[in-house]
Amino acid sequence: MFWRLIKTLIFTFVMPGTFGVYVPQALKSGGMELPTTVRIVGLMLAACGTAIYLWCAWDFVSKGLGTPAPIDAPRVLVVKGLYRFTRNPMYVGVSALILGQAAYYRSGKTLVYLCFVVTAFHLFVRFYEEPTLRRLFGEQYEEYRRKVPRWIFRLSKT
Repeated sequence: MFWRLIKTLIFTFVMPGTFGVYVPQALKSGGMELPTTVRIVGLMLAACGTAIYLWCAWDFVSKGLGTPAPIDAPRVLVVKGLYRFTRNPMYVGVSALILGQAAYYRSGKTLVYLCFVVTAFHLFVRFYEEPTLRRLFGEQYEEYRRKVPRWIFRLSKT
């Protein structure tokens, strides 16, 4: 578990750190006029997005016996924790982190960047992750896919 945690930390600094923190920081600009409340909500959204990502990364290490990195993905399908409510909470978390920074820094450029990131996430999930999970986990993944939405959090079990 120690090495999975180390690899997860390295991956987190390189990938989500770059695309979720470094690039938005490079794009930030205080162009739009927004009330202070929007900035506070942005800060809270960024904190929630970070917490979501970290929770999911921990679940990958502890329950999935892998890391968030596609080259060292979990060997066990993770369907607990936030994965009970959406199949892709990690991407939702990183998107919330970027949206929060856009609001906090009043940055239209960061909002445009977020649109590109969300599109890239969607394409990656549809054309790489989902086929890979189908191949690796078969019917277990298909059942999970039928029960849990791809993006939108489902708060109740229906």
